[in-house]
Amino acid sequence: MTAATDQDAGAGRAGRPDARDDLCARTATELVAGYRDNNLSPVEVVDAVLDRIERLDPLVNAYCLVDPESARRDAAASADRWRRGEPCGLLDGVPVSIKDLLLTKGLPTLRGSLSTDPGAPWEQDAPSVARLREHGAVLVGKTTTPEFGWKGVTDSPRTGVTRNPWDVTRTSGGSSGGSAAAVALGLAPLSVGTDGGGSVRIPAAFCGVFGFKPTYGRIPLYPASPFGTLSHAGPMTRTVADAALMMDVLCGADDRDWSGLPPCERGFGAELDADQDVRGLRVAYSPTLAGAPVEPDVAARVRHAVDVLAGLGAEVEEADPGFADPVEAYHTLWFAGAAKVVEHLSPEEFGRLDPGLREVCRLGASMSALDYLGAVEARMALGVLMGRFHRTYDLLVTPTLPRTAFEAGHEVPPGSGLTRWTGWTPFTYPFNLTQQPAATVPCGTASDGLPVGAQLVAARHQDGLVLRASHALFEALAAEGTVSAAPVTPRG
Repeated sequence: MTAATDQDAGAGRAGRPDARDDLCARTATELVAGYRDNNLSPVEVVDAVLDRIERLDPLVNAYCLVDPESARRDAAASADRWRRGEPCGLLDGVPVSIKDLLLTKGLPTLRGSLSTDPGAPWEQDAPSVARLREHGAVLVGKTTTPEFGWKGVTDSPRTGVTRNPWDVTRTSGGSSGGSAAAVALGLAPLSVGTDGGGSVRIPAAFCGVFGFKPTYGRIPLYPASPFGTLSHAGPMTRTVADAALMMDVLCGADDRDWSGLPPCERGFGAELDADQDVRGLRVAYSPTLAGAPVEPDVAARVRHAVDVLAGLGAEVEEADPGFADPVEAYHTLWFAGAAKVVEHLSPEEFGRLDPGLREVCRLGASMSALDYLGAVEARMALGVLMGRFHRTYDLLVTPTLPRTAFEAGHEVPPGSGLTRWTGWTPFTYPFNLTQQPAATVPCGTASDGLPVGAQLVAARHQDGLVLRASHALFEALAAEGTVSAAPVTPRG
């Protein structure tokens, strides 16, 4: 087991692209097809991924832990199963990374915090990790997170700053920033992130990959998040087809999550069949949800994505749900959750936390039960409003973020005058309050060369609809050359 470390942005350690980099560019769907046809071996693929992590991860700091021995052992076992024609599941032999907030048996779950004891017994898998193992996925390591996943960028006292493969002077976003950077850079094609206010969608948009937050409960969670029912788990991938494949794995039932939903009778992969298009879907396009300002380049790319949906047969209308920014209700729930996360810490341990986290924990600890219930009431009202909105519209499309990635190592864009990460993420956290499925689809790059994402939102339990529409949009944008992969080696 090895620990990945943060390096200077200008470090020239990437070297020349390796011949095996082509294997790292394959999607999970392509890898499984190659294994089935005996054209690829899980051993060579995992070796290529581990080599690429060793060469390139020091430039982005996507991984906090890598376990080469276990990964190679599991890859060899997978190769043996494929030789016998007996794969054990949908992802047998596919390399996967896990965000370091999810319990992983045999590996520490450090949560980006110096307060976590890496020597503690680590004897359980979170439900999503358990399902991946059951389906033969090869876990290569844990990806970085801000401390306890508290903010929308990825840096922490324990693991340092995680950077964006498109420009290593910029942030990867967060809190699943390590996962997004790893997927974008080919350091494993799949990752599982968590999303309590945009933490899958924010970094996916900044890093130019697909990220999906399903309806709350669709992917079981254990242990329950201190942030309550704001927190979801979700796949982060390079294609929508890979995310649908992951969803068919991750949504298996787990009796440790009392709020988990039953497995879907129809697989998510079936939603992407050729006859499942977007013709006739009623799509609302809100270019500035609740009046949030959006950079012109970002607005233009999202507008183009909406035009593509219309060209595919969707009935698009510019319409806004009409709610005011629910940030105060969100802050009450989020800050109270943060205070709960750290309540067991000694004063000395509390003093070693991320300074911003200490501040929001103090705020959260000062809130009353009535404050919390008031926020719950506001949340319920927002859910009712969105439920009514989706009587008219099947989908809502917005920018995922109002801007492209800013300088790494900052919670907010320098010079913006903002104080908290929620100030620049107005399109994401409302849909954690409502528990709706939401995805970010890469829709090109702005004039600064950095990725832009379009967010697709549907009514609760309409996860398949989000995936179907996202797939149609992604494939159309890819066909016209709008969607492009991250650079072979990090820029900047």
